[in-house]
Amino acid sequence: MPESFPGMRFFTRKLVKPEDLNASRSLFGGTLLSWIDEEAAIYVMCQLGKQNIVTKFMSEIDFVSTAREGDIVEIGMETVSFGTSSITIRCLVRNKFTKETIIKIDRIVFVHIDDNGRPNPHGITEPAN
Repeated sequence: MPESFPGMRFFTRKLVKPEDLNASRSLFGGTLLSWIDEEAAIYVMCQLGKQNIVTKFMSEIDFVSTAREGDIVEIGMETVSFGTSSITIRCLVRNKFTKETIIKIDRIVFVHIDDNGRPNPHGITEPAN
């Protein structure tokens, strides 16, 4: 049964193509993590209205099921919390049609930085719509 995540927002869909596959002909985990990191960074930039961000931390990555060539996966993000210079989000990737969870990441932390790469307060306390 598909999981329900009421606060999760799905903005991006990806078609699994032959070049995205591993030797077992399923979606390569490194490709999926690259998609997630890019989508998470875009989501955070939109939440903060700022581009100077870096990925600081990803919690345990839970590969729940696989995707195969031709599947459409959608990447969902949800804001968990704001720190002074950080923002924590969670991620869920699922099959667009079956809604089966492919991967879950409970915490991805990004930090807003200044021009010298040091943490810089972002001034945001509420998620953007």
